[in-house]
Amino acid sequence: MTTGLPFDDIRQLLHTLPGPDEGARARAAERSEKLSSQGPSLGRIGAIAAWLAAWTGRDPQVLRPMVALFAGTHGLAPYGGAETQAMIQHAAAGGAMVNQICAANELGLKVFDLALHLPVGDIASEPALDERGCAATMAFGMEAVAGGIDLICVGAVGVGGTTSAAAIMAALFGGQGGDWVGPGANAATADAALALHGGHLKDPLEALRRLGGRECAAMVGAILAARVEKIPVILDGYVSLAAAALLQATEPSAIDHCLLGHVSTEPGMAKAAAHMGLEPLLDLSLGDGEGAGAALAACLVKNAALVHSGMALR
Repeated sequence: MTTGLPFDDIRQLLHTLPGPDEGARARAAERSEKLSSQGPSLGRIGAIAAWLAAWTGRDPQVLRPMVALFAGTHGLAPYGGAETQAMIQHAAAGGAMVNQICAANELGLKVFDLALHLPVGDIASEPALDERGCAATMAFGMEAVAGGIDLICVGAVGVGGTTSAAAIMAALFGGQGGDWVGPGANAATADAALALHGGHLKDPLEALRRLGGRECAAMVGAILAARVEKIPVILDGYVSLAAAALLQATEPSAIDHCLLGHVSTEPGMAKAAAHMGLEPLLDLSLGDGEGAGAALAACLVKNAALVHSGMALR
């Protein structure tokens, strides 16, 4: 039976989130305006610098950025565990796209293994998680912001997560599975999940625990903890966007400290971003997940901070 008690701390946190430092934002915006007036306009570079200032409370800078990837397995993809493990091993050996971007641009990289040997429930026939397990996974995700980082990119690794994300988007924004994941078996799975859980999806946290995987729950926790610790966030991929959408549905300002790194080739991602009012930093037609898009966007954010601080007024 649903008690709601495991989620009480999360709900309380969502309603007491710290806001931006508007003084720091104004100072950064004023400097950007002065810099723009003496040559080529900074355009969105200036807006990124002001966003950094607002959510860190200091002059724009990025000194310790990190890409955090969360890996989980799903009962809806029973043969995906081995492939997910292979993805993790590929990254651990330094062979993934994200490894090259991080190494070239001094970005930290951590991969969080979320009990890969225990897939969450098949959402077409049962809830993915119980409330206690979902809340515990969110708490685990909160630990990702430890260690003095000042910018975090959050993304997912694994098979089955995009189908889960599509079901979440349909629950939040309406429509059928095919509207959010494209036609085929994944759409049928999403529709079956929506039919099964449809009477329990008005509460976003309940939607998370019924439709989401551990990677999605962990990213919800990481995004929340980053807000509390004044760490700006870059979202990567469809699953991270679903995690952000669930937070935004609970508290509209909950993801104001987040930027969308890129729009992937996942069919529903651009539409979901538009619903959420998020404009991607990049659109390179990259495949979904594994952090590469957000890592590239982090390079842009780093450069925005350097331009803002390093240019001289004349």
